[in-house]
Amino acid sequence: MPSQNKISSVTNKDINAIDQLVNSAYRGESSKKGWTTEADLLDGLRTNPGALKQLIQDPDAVLLKYTDGDDTVMGCVYLKKKGTKLYLGMLTVNPVLQAKGIGKQLLLAAETYARQHNCNGITMTVIAIRHELIAWYERHGYRPTGETEPFPADPVFGLPKQALYFIVMEKTITGSSMELN
Repeated sequence: MPSQNKISSVTNKDINAIDQLVNSAYRGESSKKGWTTEADLLDGLRTNPGALKQLIQDPDAVLLKYTDGDDTVMGCVYLKKKGTKLYLGMLTVNPVLQAKGIGKQLLLAAETYARQHNCNGITMTVIAIRHELIAWYERHGYRPTGETEPFPADPVFGLPKQALYFIVMEKTITGSSMELN
């Protein structure tokens, strides 16, 4: 990606753009333009402005955005420190921009953030039947831990069209830290 693209922290002024990005990438017809859609698995929204504001107000968490030279939000990822691990969630790329390296850049930013915050691993949960997505994470060094978690009954995460659960994946983080833009 060109050098004018950057990764930085989401602020309150970004909430509406992040809300639109996440919901367009995970749900509805627009999400079907990309390969990470959950539209066939879940109805409802993936997030809302209130939930996003709560995420960015958490002192142990950060929501990073990937923007172009015009500050258009093209992707995002949520990171939360939990002891010596960093939880990664809501990795999102605009559906029409998927498969262009943005997700990979956000994963690398997460690893940098983990190192900067003395975390020795990154964990995440992935819907168990999302085989293509699990394979993508495996290609980037994440491995299933054997643990599972139930899908939340909270409609803020969506309304399942079938029984769903998560698998837990993890990547060990080593090396020195690098600075984010």
